[in-house]
Amino acid sequence: METMGKTYGGFEELEVYRAARELRKKMYGVARRLPGIEKYGLASQMRRAAVSLTNNIAEGHGRYHDLDNIRFLLQSGGSLVELLGDLNICLDEDCLPAAEVQGLKTRASQFAD
Repeated sequence: METMGKTYGGFEELEVYRAARELRKKMYGVARRLPGIEKYGLASQMRRAAVSLTNNIAEGHGRYHDLDNIRFLLQSGGSLVELLGDLNICLDEDCLPAAEVQGLKTRASQFAD
């Protein structure tokens, strides 16, 4: 895509997309390890939020107006916060060790700033 003489690559080249994609992979791994009782509850919710995280970055990048892009990035940020809340549930319900939850939260916070 070219705008005002500058060439921009695809969304896959964005650092934020790459970081979000890595977090999505980690969250899918977490969802697979949750107890069976959470298969259609928390695990499903985590997967949807993780997909929303990366898809909104990609879709926003495909928009030609900055305000549209910003709107999708804000949606992506909401999905990130949702994943942080899901990690708190994992901690509260003893589904994951505290150190793992903290590591995932730290990783998520690094690209949220």
